[in-house]
Amino acid sequence: MRNGKPKQTKYTKDAASQPAGRQSHTARPREKGVEKSGKNHVRPIQQADSFLDEMKNDIMAFFQINDEQSFTQEQVLEHFDTSDRRMKLIMHGLIGELTDEGTIVRQPDGTYRADADANIVEGVVDHVNSRFAFVIPDTAAGTARDRDDDVWVSSDDLAGAVDGDRVRVVRFQDSRNGGRNAARRRIEGKVASVVERGRTELVGRIEVWPTYGFVVPDSKKIYDDIFIPKEKLGGANDGEKVIVRLTKFPDPNSSKQRFEGEVITVLGVAGQNNTEMHAILAEFGLPIHFPADVEKEAEAIPTKILKKDLAKRRDMRDVTTFTIDPIDAKDFDDALSVQILDNGNFEIGIHIADVTHYVLPGSKLEEEAFKRATSVYLVDRVVPMLPEKLSNGLCSLRPNEDKLTFSAVFEMTSDAKIVNEWFGRTAIHSNRRFAYEEAQDILNSNSGDYIEELRLLNELAYKLRDERFKNGAINFETVEVRFRLDENGVPLAVYPKIRQDTNKLIEEFMLLANKRVAEFVHSLSKRNKGGEENTMVYRVHESPAEDKLRSFSDFARRLGYKLNVDDEHLSNSMNRFMASIEGKPEANMLQQLAVRTMSKARYSTEDLGHFGLAFKRYSHFTSPIRRYPDMMAHRLLQHYLDKGKPADRDEYEEKCRHSSEREKMASDAERASIKYKQVEFMSRMAPDQVFEGVISGVTEFGIFVEITENSCEGLVRMQDLSDDFYEFDKDNYRIIGSRTKKMYTFGDAVVVRVKETNLARRSMDFALVSDSAGRATDAGSGRRSGRSDSSRSGGSSSSRKAGGSRGKESVAAKGENRRGGRGRR
Repeated sequence: MRNGKPKQTKYTKDAASQPAGRQSHTARPREKGVEKSGKNHVRPIQQADSFLDEMKNDIMAFFQINDEQSFTQEQVLEHFDTSDRRMKLIMHGLIGELTDEGTIVRQPDGTYRADADANIVEGVVDHVNSRFAFVIPDTAAGTARDRDDDVWVSSDDLAGAVDGDRVRVVRFQDSRNGGRNAARRRIEGKVASVVERGRTELVGRIEVWPTYGFVVPDSKKIYDDIFIPKEKLGGANDGEKVIVRLTKFPDPNSSKQRFEGEVITVLGVAGQNNTEMHAILAEFGLPIHFPADVEKEAEAIPTKILKKDLAKRRDMRDVTTFTIDPIDAKDFDDALSVQILDNGNFEIGIHIADVTHYVLPGSKLEEEAFKRATSVYLVDRVVPMLPEKLSNGLCSLRPNEDKLTFSAVFEMTSDAKIVNEWFGRTAIHSNRRFAYEEAQDILNSNSGDYIEELRLLNELAYKLRDERFKNGAINFETVEVRFRLDENGVPLAVYPKIRQDTNKLIEEFMLLANKRVAEFVHSLSKRNKGGEENTMVYRVHESPAEDKLRSFSDFARRLGYKLNVDDEHLSNSMNRFMASIEGKPEANMLQQLAVRTMSKARYSTEDLGHFGLAFKRYSHFTSPIRRYPDMMAHRLLQHYLDKGKPADRDEYEEKCRHSSEREKMASDAERASIKYKQVEFMSRMAPDQVFEGVISGVTEFGIFVEITENSCEGLVRMQDLSDDFYEFDKDNYRIIGSRTKKMYTFGDAVVVRVKETNLARRSMDFALVSDSAGRATDAGSGRRSGRSDSSRSGGSSSSRKAGGSRGKESVAAKGENRRGGRGRR
């Protein structure tokens, strides 16, 4: 250090005077990104496990931040204010190491600069709020994503990229928030170039002015409006929802997200049910209608089952068979058959619609099914993967009709042990269609149609479930909400979905079929030369990361619950924890948190097992009407039954990746429709009506409250807590009054009323009526509004300007910032 003060530079570090692990940095501006080309072939960012590692990362970051310039070694020492002789020698050595590794390049004049190709990776932008984004790097096929690899990018460094774009990003590490063994240091970077635009269309509400218009996007990850020239308004009127094709993207040299576009579809008046549901589908890139040629191909399929269709099938039309489905279901893709064998055992058939008999490779139907990959279930409608003639007709296992199926048939003992199993194509005739509630009433009253068969299946299901939990399955029972709507789609009631024995009965036999199909295909691998494994589509669920489990365990302990993550049998500990929270006000939030601690299930050709179900192998076989992976599983199973060789793994892995992505889109759309209907329902409440709830999230800008009776959630803003100035204690999931020491903590019971609803943003603000707070804490234990780490905040704002920026200050949707920016949930 010179004269006791560090020199102010783009990247300053008083390396000589700071002890290891206590490096300090001043804020520094960044150079604007420039487009580069190349490949990631050099040293990746290393975890700083020592002072030298940290220094090396800092030198590397200095060159990468200032990548348009070259520096002599003396200039580097000058920038780091290094005067100590030993530190000079160390830094000379580290510069040499970086040169040897190729991270920096020695120029002909003896200066050094960053290699244009150093630490460039490709990934997708997740623009979590207006100030910054994360770039999610690509992972190898079949490899689970590690969120610690996500690259934090300031909005100033996005180089014109927006949410969903595929980009090339230069990574460097920022240790401002790190200490010794800086395990929580984030990797920062800047976008070098946009590889591919993630979206060319957006949905939003249009505002029309005399000489132009602008569209306010529905997406909460687009932070400026889209300017529409007068001649490109497409006949849209003020206040309508529209789909806009983007014609101009943000300038790479500007931090502002300036768009231009043209209206291509008018969805209708904003706020109307049909308009909003179509807008949600369009927002997530999901289809509304089938192409005409796909519908035409479906209509051309013969409806009559021919003798040749039955020739190679096991005829099970005389066996007692029925379906059990939701009361409002239209497509019945699974049925159960029951018969008692002469030896006293039971033959249980699990029959699945034979979709691949009708949807053939190379057809328009196949192409569309793969493109959609899944049916989408919004609050008031289903957008099917297959046209109605197939999904509700030919492939639906309707009662009193002969149907073509693909079946798993098991001979079972009274203890639910499998003695024999058979897989293949069949023909069935369903004798009865049950709704879940109807079948449950028969079990409860012990009288009604097929009572003996239902009772037998229920007893076997209980034994299968007990065996599953004994083997380590985890009992996740999260609450699902349902709505009662009027003829116009207006929500009249919100209520939790009740899971009864009949729901669990069907679930248990579907799990059994999915598991045994996966095991059977794997067992056929022994026929292959060299022991090559058969390619199969698996539903995989990897074990959770230890650090996430420990964080969740620590949080549960603060609320008075025990979860031993060191237990050799984690599932047993998790199940005991789930049992201990049952019936408690905070149970729903803790269940959701526990689920989020787990890895996400996905499709893969890798044989990785299913942690949550405790299955060594598991596939999806039982819902081909609504899931493309099940169609793949059917084809592969038949291929191996026909003694085929292992299928092309790369081809199926790519299809698995696509299916997983489409599943996520469908899930996001479903959640958006639920949130919209919850906000719409609460907007109809009387202004003075109060609701009991619990605190479901704590953030630097307020507390989230979930209403106990209907699971609707809203925000009590910090600015509306006027009795004190509250500070955010992030580590303990609470806010604390500076003067009164009153605390509001995750799980606390409160009473609220609705203050404001915003249908456009699918958000609600609550006003606090009363609470159970008042507990004191030591002074100074709070943390003021989370300002110590801007990367954790979820707030965003932009101001309205003529021509199109967004209105009043707003915040990102809860849970949108994966790094904790809207509370820990």
